[in-house]
Amino acid sequence: MQVNDSQTLVLCVLADGPMHGYAINTAIEQLTGTRLGPGSLYGALARLQDKNFIEPLEGEGRQQPVRLTAEGRRALEEELRAMAHVAAVGLRNLGVSPT
Repeated sequence: MQVNDSQTLVLCVLADGPMHGYAINTAIEQLTGTRLGPGSLYGALARLQDKNFIEPLEGEGRQQPVRLTAEGRRALEEELRAMAHVAAVGLRNLGVSPT
């Protein structure tokens, strides 16, 4: 089982710096071993931009890079901390120590 929330994955890879869609999907593939479908990727980008979690930068040609906003960074940190808490409780309940 893998993390599969496309918005969280996009925010995670954008925390490393601005990227355009293809680079985002390549980074997600390196992180999870799976690429997002175009609908999932561009749908996530649109929803994140609507929430002001990412913003577009000027690009060249068809590639339009986006970057994380301060609000997006805060939302990502909050989401990751919540996920870490759930993971820690789940591992404890399984009797497994976190790695």
